[in-house]
Amino acid sequence: MKLTDFDQPSVTVDLAIFTIKSNSLKVLLVKRNVEPFKNKWALPGGFIKMEESLDTSAKRELFEETGVKNVYLEQLYSFGNPKRDPRGRVITISYFALINSDKIKLKASTDVSEAKWFSISKIPSLSFDHKDILDYAIKRLKWKFEYTTIVFSLLSKSFSLGELQKIYEIVFEKKVDKRNFRKKILSLNILKKESIKKDAPHRPPQLYSLKKKIGEIINIF
Repeated sequence: MKLTDFDQPSVTVDLAIFTIKSNSLKVLLVKRNVEPFKNKWALPGGFIKMEESLDTSAKRELFEETGVKNVYLEQLYSFGNPKRDPRGRVITISYFALINSDKIKLKASTDVSEAKWFSISKIPSLSFDHKDILDYAIKRLKWKFEYTTIVFSLLSKSFSLGELQKIYEIVFEKKVDKRNFRKKILSLNILKKESIKKDAPHRPPQLYSLKKKIGEIINIF
């Protein structure tokens, strides 16, 4: 039998790209400039080129929408409902990425008219099955925050414990006890002391950086 004897569905990648901005967890959405769902909001993504691997395609889409590369990017899940795309049989491989907002310069690509950050508490109606993808991405993000160091992808190279704690509070939407949080983080022995923050009012905080050689699984939160 030949490959052409079988049905050949199309394959796309879709990205849930997160950042912390204005004390809120935000996701990047794009307004589609083509049918289907023209003028509707969607996750960034596109069709995989024949010569691309899945990860290469995801990295290309990430760079085209944000102008950044070499950031945290992880394959999330595959979504293959036969009716998820009105154009035909399209399977999507979803990814999520974490970006420090200081590195971002949004730009709309040829098939979208606008790119914009939305708070996860104020998401508009989304195209395709992108609401399902986003919901799953948020769950995975919280899971990863509990037992890995991906939180540091949202921080500058040097940071205070207060800045680190604030990100956890934003993502989990609850206050964290300052004393217990600092005691737990420092007990993990994953941070390296840097300089004192010079431009801070009152008592300048100690700055830290993440050590380079640490294990993959760490019970942080």
